Amino acid sequence: MYRILIVEDDRTIASILEEHMRKWGYEVAAVEDFRDILPDFAAFDPHLVLMDINLPYFDGFYWCAKIREISNVPIMFLSSRDSDGDKIRAITQGGDDYIEKPFSMDLLTAKISAMLRRAYSSADQALNILQYRDLVVNVERMQASYGGAVTELTKNECRILTLLMRNHGNLVTRTRLMQALWDDESFVDENTLTVNVNRLRRKLEEIGLTDCIKTIKGEGYRLV
Repeated sequence: MYRILIVEDDRTIASILEEHMRKWGYEVAAVEDFRDILPDFAAFDPHLVLMDINLPYFDGFYWCAKIREISNVPIMFLSSRDSDGDKIRAITQGGDDYIEKPFSMDLLTAKISAMLRRAYSSADQALNILQYRDLVVNVERMQASYGGAVTELTKNECRILTLLMRNHGNLVTRTRLMQALWDDESFVDENTLTVNVNRLRRKLEEIGLTDCIKTIKGEGYRLV
């Protein structure tokens, strides 16, 4: 589970961000002591930081530079300051992206998903061959095989099956699956997920594997 640290002194905004990010399956923490955010950063060890610019004591540019002294973690600025100078400074100080307030939560979530994938995809996909019982998935080739039969998978089908296999026996929520399917240019809704799961089931049935993806009504799916 990816961890996101929120550095935002407006508690209303911070709470909204926390609630929304948790809905999408992220582990979230928000800084409360702005005199020194580094202890919170070190203790939480986030995969991504959401950074406001206007903060008490020291601004977001300062903390971005301090974080860059010890970590290459992706940093996304969220700010009502919309000048080109602020955006340029954010990037030159080590920031990876900049979103102006007010912003769309859907856009923010898509950007976070894309940023995390760019930063950590090589680590996440280090294991390209997955096996669960007699089902084998080649992630790189996007193929599933069972009993000597092979079926080609789409990118979304492969992502769904990979996530289910890596969590075999455990529930994988619909929100977590939708998050896995969401890339830079597409928005995945509930119906799109259902369609992809049903297509994946049919392909697995064609190679002789039936009833391996169990639906947990209203929650998600589990590989059995």
